[in-house]
Amino acid sequence: MLNAHLSPRPSPISIGEAAPDFVLKDQNRAEWRLSEAVKKGDVVLCFYPLSFTGVCSTEMKCVDAEMANWQQKGAQVVGISCDSFAVQKAFADSLGLRQTLLADMHRSVCKAYGLYWPDLNVSSRGTVVIGQSPDGKGKVKWVQARQPGDAMKWDVVMAALA
Repeated sequence: MLNAHLSPRPSPISIGEAAPDFVLKDQNRAEWRLSEAVKKGDVVLCFYPLSFTGVCSTEMKCVDAEMANWQQKGAQVVGISCDSFAVQKAFADSLGLRQTLLADMHRSVCKAYGLYWPDLNVSSRGTVVIGQSPDGKGKVKWVQARQPGDAMKWDVVMAALA
């Protein structure tokens, strides 16, 4: 397994910590690696529980609608759920989403970031902004864990990218 080096944590990752590097398949079955993405600018990881559900669908549609603003800030935004890459593809196609959606099917990434919902065996809802540290690795710049029904607050995340 590509992410066997990751260790679960009991609570959300903190600002200033090294961001655990990972590789996941995107909705097009291509491998996506955090350490490569962060070389291009900030990466916003949007963890969500389940594709095709109300808050998750609304949140990902809002990410897509704000794509120009994210890009203007030099940030790449990716969604991460425990759904398969096939479900992520259907979800992206059904909503016309342009952002990368990652399939954390083994739950290793959401657990490593402390954003796991054990009652449903899926990721919990949270947002993590990763920047590049002086040594070229990812470093957590901002993090917010939320209740399942609480969508991301766009202005707060955008301010974290300033």
